[in-house]
Amino acid sequence: MNINEIINEKHLSKYRLAKSSGIPYMTLNDICNGKTRLDKCSADTVYKLAKELDVTMEELLEPVMAPRPAFDLFKSNVCQKLKDLGDIDFLIETIESDEITTYYKRAWYPECLYLLAMVDYISRVNDVPLCSAYSELRKAKLRRVLYPSSIITAAAVSGDNKIKERATEASIPEFMRFNIVESEIRNVN
Repeated sequence: MNINEIINEKHLSKYRLAKSSGIPYMTLNDICNGKTRLDKCSADTVYKLAKELDVTMEELLEPVMAPRPAFDLFKSNVCQKLKDLGDIDFLIETIESDEITTYYKRAWYPECLYLLAMVDYISRVNDVPLCSAYSELRKAKLRRVLYPSSIITAAAVSGDNKIKERATEASIPEFMRFNIVESEIRNVN
């Protein structure tokens, strides 16, 4: 959760937070508006904000410190994790860690929906009831269809858009629900 979301969740104004934390209003305003990066602020500033917002310094810095990997790398890591853990342990760990919500709060929607699709698919093939915590998220969908880079490359090199059509037809339904083309999750090295 970024600083603006935390401030809103706590029903604070920037002015009130500036006063109570001892941080100049203009400094806080620059942080909230993205003019000043929180990770470039002094430890004292981050500490004062974290203390006033009743969060850890790590929680406050997490949105600006967590690097976003390339989506293909993310998918590969998820598939590898599934292979390493097995279906049921993967489901348990993913749901307990609530990574899906973390990605959603970061506005990493492709990652969020890919992981949710994976959870739903693995639940279906193992006859496990769907996790109801994500019922609202299941109504979401990416605006544009997200194809694997290999499909995009093959279509571009060959000039044959039917490659995309065939990939879409072969896609796993749980992924297509979110406009993500994915047909192979188990064939990772």
